[in-house]
Amino acid sequence: MVSRPRSIVVLTGAGISAESGIETFRAAEGLWANHHVDDVATLEGFARNPQLVYTFYNQRRRQLLTPEISPNAAHSALAKFEHEFGGEFLLVTQNVDNLHERAGSENLIHMHGELLKMSCLNSKLIFDVSEDFDYDTQCRCCRSAGNLRPHVVWFGEMPLQMNRINRALENCDMFVAIGTSGNVYPASGFYQTAKIRKARTVELNLERTGSSFDQHICGPATVSVPQFFNSLLRSISAN
Repeated sequence: MVSRPRSIVVLTGAGISAESGIETFRAAEGLWANHHVDDVATLEGFARNPQLVYTFYNQRRRQLLTPEISPNAAHSALAKFEHEFGGEFLLVTQNVDNLHERAGSENLIHMHGELLKMSCLNSKLIFDVSEDFDYDTQCRCCRSAGNLRPHVVWFGEMPLQMNRINRALENCDMFVAIGTSGNVYPASGFYQTAKIRKARTVELNLERTGSSFDQHICGPATVSVPQFFNSLLRSISAN
């Protein structure tokens, strides 16, 4: 382990929010199981049946806003580390929920967008949203209906803030992937970029993936994340 890392990039995926009750991507029992990805997560699917797409994301947003969904120990441990770590820290999440923010994380990028935002198809302006919206909802900037879409990155679209993410990866000396297989581009290249720059790479996941991380820690995120980052803080303090 890098004894005193100066710059850390953390990538989180569905596995960190699963223990908070958020369905993982295409989980057998989850919302994705009832919809083909091409129908609810592509521009083509949105053009074919926008109401289906609106309904799908409205359901996910409603679930996120229920009292039962809250940040877990893994989210809290990352926020604590960010606030106590003296170096540079960037948290990149593939998740569209707001659990990292609710736990207190601040230097955060949602590379796949956010459920609690919508965007205008014409102006590309982004608006906060907590209620259902659909084709009949009036856009705040256009003042007309039919111009709004979920602020979520679909298949075939480029993830958000990739330039900033790549700069951080090129300059970090530790990269940690949590709750993600990392098998889908561009996340699949994150640890490779970090390794090329001689950063130490760590994977925290339920099961070890096929990626060649320097260190693999298997177990639930609510256990492995607090243990790893609390240990890292102690190590930094000791040095």
